[in-house]
Amino acid sequence: MGNLETDAAAPFEQSYATTNGNGKPANPAMEEEEDHETLMQRKFSAPAYTEIKTRKNAAKVSSAHRLKNIANGGYHPAKQLHLNGHAKTAVSDREFKSSQADGVLSPEQEHYQKSSFEEVPLHTACLTYLGFYLLMILGYINQLLFVPKVAKEKGRDGYVALYDAFESFYSRYVYRRIRDCWNRPICSVPGDELTLKDRVTNDYGWSFKFTGTQTRCLNLGSYNYLGFASSTGTCADNSEATARQLGLAYCSSRSELGETQLLADLERQTARYFGVEDAIVFGMGFATNALNLPSLLSPGCLVVSDEKNHASIILGLRLSGATIKVFKHNNMRDLDRVLRQAVVYGNPKAGGKPWKKIMIIVEGVFSMEGSIVRLPEVIALKKKYKAYLYLDEAHSVGAMGPNGGGVTDYFRADAKDVDILMGTFTKSFGSAGGYIAGSKKLIDFLRANSHAHCYASSISPPIAQQIYTSMRIIMGEDGTDIGRQKINQLARNARYFRKRLAQIGVITYGHEDSPVVPMLVYLFSKIGAVVRTLTTRHIAVVGAGFPATPIMEGRIRFCLSAAHTKEQLDYALDVIDEISDDFGLKYSRKPKDLNPIEY
Repeated sequence: MGNLETDAAAPFEQSYATTNGNGKPANPAMEEEEDHETLMQRKFSAPAYTEIKTRKNAAKVSSAHRLKNIANGGYHPAKQLHLNGHAKTAVSDREFKSSQADGVLSPEQEHYQKSSFEEVPLHTACLTYLGFYLLMILGYINQLLFVPKVAKEKGRDGYVALYDAFESFYSRYVYRRIRDCWNRPICSVPGDELTLKDRVTNDYGWSFKFTGTQTRCLNLGSYNYLGFASSTGTCADNSEATARQLGLAYCSSRSELGETQLLADLERQTARYFGVEDAIVFGMGFATNALNLPSLLSPGCLVVSDEKNHASIILGLRLSGATIKVFKHNNMRDLDRVLRQAVVYGNPKAGGKPWKKIMIIVEGVFSMEGSIVRLPEVIALKKKYKAYLYLDEAHSVGAMGPNGGGVTDYFRADAKDVDILMGTFTKSFGSAGGYIAGSKKLIDFLRANSHAHCYASSISPPIAQQIYTSMRIIMGEDGTDIGRQKINQLARNARYFRKRLAQIGVITYGHEDSPVVPMLVYLFSKIGAVVRTLTTRHIAVVGAGFPATPIMEGRIRFCLSAAHTKEQLDYALDVIDEISDDFGLKYSRKPKDLNPIEY
């Protein structure tokens, strides 16, 4: 589907020059396998990758087999070159079911019907705990007996420890062992594919060095949900023109000399996008939560927060001084219990007097779980107990609903039933920053009291223009149906990918319409093994483990995009199927649907 705002018919099979993905002219004699093997040794020469290559059917595929697949015309990231980071063809919307709740069953029944969750097998849980604690024990032994020079700070005699003792130990002796799987540098647009800048570590994560090579990978890790992450096309052209006219920064906050017509237009556009009275925008998505929640809450207020809420929400709540009570993830009975007790018993610190205010905080799509909030039920409870509702739509805006309006659009809910609509522009809009939308009274209050508005710098002009243009495309105000096609393509990709993973036999979490797809691998060691192996197969993914997830729930998180084609997803699924046999990832005990999955 891809960059439809430019040339939708551009040839997808444009040749990628070399098998290492660095874009240099190809060697006419591609059959010279020795050169290819030498290059692969440079790219993946670290001990961790060497260990992978010893496994049966693992990362080291013979050059002859790899080149044969590429020569036969099959999809492979190493032969593609996408200057704009997008797939090039669209799929027709024949008999397509949009991203929307069916509304046939009750909200609770539909939630359980469309959500995926399985308990961890007992033997896997035991092995996961055993493996993690073994890593900890080995780490303590390593810290006592084998401390390298790079781990010793100089010029710190007489100083108390700057870092927490456990955090310092964990990052040095546990996380370090798979540190190469994170913070990986890229040198391309993060579209349907991206280019990794190769690096290796020969001392097990203490230090890294670049190899001088690059690897073109299928991108299943970026939040480029609607494929607007592009260096060409309408959005990029408009942003470039704005940068030339207004520069790259206003060098001031909105309350001083950072207010412009572009930002005012963007806020009006955002309010119209959600169908509310007003909106305010900020330069950073994380800060939108962390710096605005303290403006809305204070000691004496009660916050009822989902246990899987994002770190930015948790930080903002801590800064506010409000009392926090956590309810089980997406569990409406537990939410009802917490709200009922809060109303009945009041604030125990104030002798049982009523709370100043009660606020429910949830996310639209939970970024680590891939689950969708049960919004109709949350709204019903909010009205029942007269609580405020704060909805974080960072991952759902643009990606959910037939019009890209987020979970309110998905459930056909009235946006005015949500007191505070919050979201970011960093995902579906391919930009940066965040917003809060709602009543004019709320937005006027934030303009006067929000730290993020009064003290932080204004959004950069080209960044604001990227948001404005992409939002107009999604709304169809550019005179095309590109936005609708992108939304439908993402919904199609999400359902197809999830159904194929279920057919493979791996355990996934989340809702079938969610573009975030966590695949459970459980063991800490398997996170690194899967990420490294997929990298050698030209697939870039993100691993997540403790403390980002519970110890027992290590996972690989796939993020799908409207820019992905069926050929790309099939390539990734075939590789995942293969490595799932090698690493023992087929934990699911659900019955498999053996019928072909329709795209």
